[in-house]
This record gives sequence, C-alpha cells and structure tokens, in this order.
Amino acid sequence: MSEELRVAALPLIRLALEEDVGPGDITTAACVPAGAWGVARVITRKPTVLCGLDLADLVFSQLSDGVNCESLVPEGTRVYSGKEILYIEGPLAALLTGERVTLNLLGHLCGIASHVRRYLRKVGPSVALLDTRKTTPGWRTLEKYAVRVGGGQNHRAGLWDQFLIKENHIAAAGGIVEAIQRARAYAGDRPVQVEVRNREELVLAVESGADLILLDNMTPDEIREMVRLVGGRCVLEASGGIEYQNLADYATTGIDQISVGALTHSAPHADLSMLLQSEIT
Repeated sequence: MSEELRVAALPLIRLALEEDVGPGDITTAACVPAGAWGVARVITRKPTVLCGLDLADLVFSQLSDGVNCESLVPEGTRVYSGKEILYIEGPLAALLTGERVTLNLLGHLCGIASHVRRYLRKVGPSVALLDTRKTTPGWRTLEKYAVRVGGGQNHRAGLWDQFLIKENHIAAAGGIVEAIQRARAYAGDRPVQVEVRNREELVLAVESGADLILLDNMTPDEIREMVRLVGGRCVLEASGGIEYQNLADYATTGIDQISVGALTHSAPHADLSMLLQSEIT
C-alpha cells in the first residue's frame, strides 16, 4: 500500500468505525467468548475487478494488533464469483466488528475498478478514458486510485494542479483569450485546459495556445468536425452527455480522451462476503 493511499484511507476508516461501532459492538460483545480466535476468508459473490485489498489490514489494525490479513489474488485481477480473495486471522471479536466496514470499503473500490474495466471495453485502446472531480467528498484519492486499477486514467486531482477554464471563468475574465492569458501569467508551468461549446470558441482557444480543449456536450458528429479543424495541434477531450450506451460512438470520432463522471459517481458496489471458517476458543 502506498503512503498516499494509507494517509487518505486512515481517517475515512476511523470515521466509518466510529459511525458503525459507536460506544461498542453489543452483538459481538454478547455472543463472542473472551479470547476467541477466528479465521475467515472474503469471497466474491459476482465477477469483479479487485481493488484495495491491502486496506483491509488497515481496518482491522484499528481494532486489534493481532489480526493478520493476507491478499490471495493480485490487485487489478478480474475474478469470478466464489473466488477467495482475502485470508483474515485474529481475535474473533475484531474480525466480526470490522467486517462491514471492510466489505463496504472494498466493495466500493472494487465496484469502481469493475465499472471502469467495463467502460474500457467500449472505448478501445486508441482513446484515453478519464475520470472527473465528481467523486465522493473525502474519497477522491481512493476513488481515483480505483479508476487507475480498473485501467482508466485520472483527470486533474483538484483545483490546484491544472487549469480548467469553464464558461463562468471565461465570463469573469472577459473572454477566452483573456482567461488563457491570465492563467499563463498566474502559473505558466501548469497545463491550461479550456472548455468550449462551439466552433468559434474552439478556434479562439487553439489560437490562444491552450494545451487541452474540452468539447462540452457535443454530438459525435460535432466532435468529428472539431477534430478535423484542430488537426492535432492540441489534445481534445469529450465530456458531457456521454454514457455507456453511446460511448462507442464518441470513441470513434478521433477524440484523444473521454471523461466520464459515472466512472466514480455511478459505479455499483461489488458483492463481497466474509465467511468465518473456524474458531478456536
């Protein structure tokens, strides 16, 4: 697990445990004998792309120093239903108390990775598939990691690492040319992307030296025309109104990259279960 992931995940895990456990897990306290030891495995109930398995250890380490978690399948592997993916051994009370938070965390990340892999099959190898900033508050680092595990690419991490000049920024700056000039003067080392809605705005953005241009809510035929006009002078991205059903139509326009918010905000959770295998008291 990278330090970036650990730092991003730890406060979320602590918050989730506080939310779920509250003042104490009363069912486990009542039913589990003191000192009981457990062995469990996490399995898949449906096909999924695995993501975030190392984070299980981070969950259980908040409950006990004695829990051992072992990933049984490499990260990013697509597995079928019934596959054992995690081995967990330790104090039985910790295993039962941390079960739901672990499954929620892994289910969400595996779900995103699986969703991205499904979209990629429609896009093909010649077009980059990107996420957006439409992420769960506080979860962006983890969700964007899941996009990468699924085979997609990340758009900007936030408002600080790349300019994305949209229509409201253009209006505030007094026009596309002025907005690009202001961006270059503010931080000339950062990529400048401009959102355009029509041919006229596209020409202005290209002539003003934009590094990337986002074609907003255009049809595939409109995008084909924009690709022809630009002729490879800058990177073109399609976004807005793009869904799984019409993704292939956009992927054949000659566009360089496609960004889809649904990769993170509409990914279904993977179906996972934790099964207790044995107990030693």
